[in-house]
Amino acid sequence: MHKVRVGLVQMNCTADKISNFEKAVLKIKEAAAKGAQIICLQELFTSLYFCDVEDYDNFNLAESVPGPSTDALGKLAAELGVVIIASLFEKRTQGIYHNTTAVLDADGTYLGKYRKMHIPDDPSYYEKFYFTPGDLGYKVFKTKFATIGVLICWDQWYPEAARITALMGAEILFYPTAIGWHKTQDEATNTEQYNAWQTIQRSHAVANGLHVVSVNRCGYEQDGSMQFWGGSFIANPFGTLLYKASHTTEEIHVQELDLQLTDRYRTHWPFMRDRRIDSYQPITKRFIDED
Repeated sequence: MHKVRVGLVQMNCTADKISNFEKAVLKIKEAAAKGAQIICLQELFTSLYFCDVEDYDNFNLAESVPGPSTDALGKLAAELGVVIIASLFEKRTQGIYHNTTAVLDADGTYLGKYRKMHIPDDPSYYEKFYFTPGDLGYKVFKTKFATIGVLICWDQWYPEAARITALMGAEILFYPTAIGWHKTQDEATNTEQYNAWQTIQRSHAVANGLHVVSVNRCGYEQDGSMQFWGGSFIANPFGTLLYKASHTTEEIHVQELDLQLTDRYRTHWPFMRDRRIDSYQPITKRFIDED
């Protein structure tokens, strides 16, 4: 039986990058003590979610990847014998920055990085100001415990990203995330938005027959105008929720996943078998115009 224990770290952040990093280290250690083998942090965990404004000073938060954070996390991964999934603000070179997630294996080896492919530009989410779209393609990482796929936040809404990553051999999809509610929104809107966010990711689990792990931040940021909605969760290969975090509090959760379930679900509900790959060429068009 191929079972693996995944750890989720849902936390709130401050403007102090060092204290955020130190908090994450403590929570990684706590997750490892609870038996986690693969531990995922939320999107851009070393800082506040700075994309709520277009401010050139925020580029000072960026770092090289690999770099100082991956070096420190690699040592921690080796010390604890765990895989760490770490979302970072990458400075590639002068004027080119990415929203990037690095993966450190259980022996401390830096396995590589995934650069966020889909970049939003909405009120309070001005990511196009900061991030160049990813150019590494979709990625899987063969860790000690499982072959994992990593996508980032806005990638969550695109079935193509999940499908391609699954077709590359991912056994689990991880989504580090930063998304929340604005204080001016009513409860019905908040509920509808969260349900849509969770539903689309659970649908990726169903369509691809694998576990999905989504890790969001929580707490108030942007001078109290934005509440990041937490609600981190794990879905099994048929979209059933195995765990759902609070909307308001920090949480560390460890969940055992039976990766053999992928074969069972894909055999009984053979969506992968019945794909008509000969008919999908139109998906590469921006829009299918009438002749």
